[in-house]
Amino acid sequence: MATNHGIAEINLGNNFEDEALQTFLHDVEKMIVEESLVKGTSRETRVTNFRQPEELKEILKLSIERSPCSYQELLEICKKVITYSVKTGNPRFFNQLYSGMNVFGLAGSWVTESLNTNIHTYETSPVFVLIDNFIIEKMCNKVGFEAGDGLFCPGGAFSNIMALNISRYKCYPEVTSEGVYGAKRMKIYVSAEGHYSITKGAMFLGIGSKSVVKVKTDDRGVMIADDLERQIVRDKENGEQPICVVATSGTTVLGSFDPLDALADICDKHGVWLHCDACWGGSALLSEKHKHLLDGIHRTSSVSWNMHKLTATPMQCSLFLIKEKGLLEECNRFNVEYLFQPDKCYDTSYDIGHKTVQCGRKADSLKLWLMWKGLGDAGMSAIVDKAFENARYFTSKIRDREGFRLVLPEFQLTSVCFWFIPKSLRGREETTEWWDAVSKVGPKIKEKMLYEGTI
Repeated sequence: MATNHGIAEINLGNNFEDEALQTFLHDVEKMIVEESLVKGTSRETRVTNFRQPEELKEILKLSIERSPCSYQELLEICKKVITYSVKTGNPRFFNQLYSGMNVFGLAGSWVTESLNTNIHTYETSPVFVLIDNFIIEKMCNKVGFEAGDGLFCPGGAFSNIMALNISRYKCYPEVTSEGVYGAKRMKIYVSAEGHYSITKGAMFLGIGSKSVVKVKTDDRGVMIADDLERQIVRDKENGEQPICVVATSGTTVLGSFDPLDALADICDKHGVWLHCDACWGGSALLSEKHKHLLDGIHRTSSVSWNMHKLTATPMQCSLFLIKEKGLLEECNRFNVEYLFQPDKCYDTSYDIGHKTVQCGRKADSLKLWLMWKGLGDAGMSAIVDKAFENARYFTSKIRDREGFRLVLPEFQLTSVCFWFIPKSLRGREETTEWWDAVSKVGPKIKEKMLYEGTI
């Protein structure tokens, strides 16, 4: 059995008074700071050391043996994990709408991991429950929900599914006991540019993908309100039940914002829940310059908002906010006496596990709270403003650069979409075949960059 540095004698790795274990942790911490953070965020460092799956399996040596690894072997494993992982804090990482690393948020993540707590009751997570409640109240105020509520969720897709679930409950309260049997066919409306989690959520909840209606968008990718109302009226005339309209504030590709006031007028008229998927664009609310993009958000019934997008809060940091306080508990409560006893020695309204369908739940609020405390409102706003400034600068550069073409003249958010037209295709008639040829250029450039690790 391996005994290097006494690892094998450290009480299965949980005796933190042992000097060898402390040395191991300090060595790992030093490696994280030097390799992942300092080097990983440098422009001189490759963003990725891409390897094909079978080759990477050989490098990592994934098998687990009967005998434990030595101290040094574990450090080498950590080094390999860092070496062959994508450096998402690198300035040249531009993937899936999040990037960057904030030291205050990272510190919050480290503290959270060291405490390894479960945030369902106040007695198990007193500090995290209070931080959760504070952050949710602050973000509800940003949205304009004066007496709102919410919870942290494991990702924006889950937040959107929570919205669909609670909109269904608001329309059919008996669904929690009787299910969907005997109910009218329910319909959900989202723009053609909306996130795929809406369709997946309908599948997951038993509403069905065919019950998701894709509403037309204009040439900017913005939902056309008249088409939404036309489809709602049609479905009601066919005896179907509209339960939710999903507006998008920051579509995944073009970063477009749906017209919230116009959609709210329609939803108020027809009695339909209006949810705003602001996972991507919600953080514009932190900026005085750009919060107008979400004008009318206070009229929605619920909001999904990912703080790990646009603000560089560490992954993951997703919130679901709701205007009507108490509705989350009403929809999701299931009294389990071994967990939610009514005769505790404190105010049991702080047992926030009633709000969600989850039981075990990770505490995600400390990293955001600590980062916000470290930067203040002004610092958070500055991060958002700088992202918009960079996007506008990049747009101007692409517009003036030979061989590049913008998909739209201007973009509402910080996504900038463009084509590269190689010399062999410039000045030719833009037929279907021409566009097919252009569509093959991007993937080949991306492949080359991926292997070179440049971006």
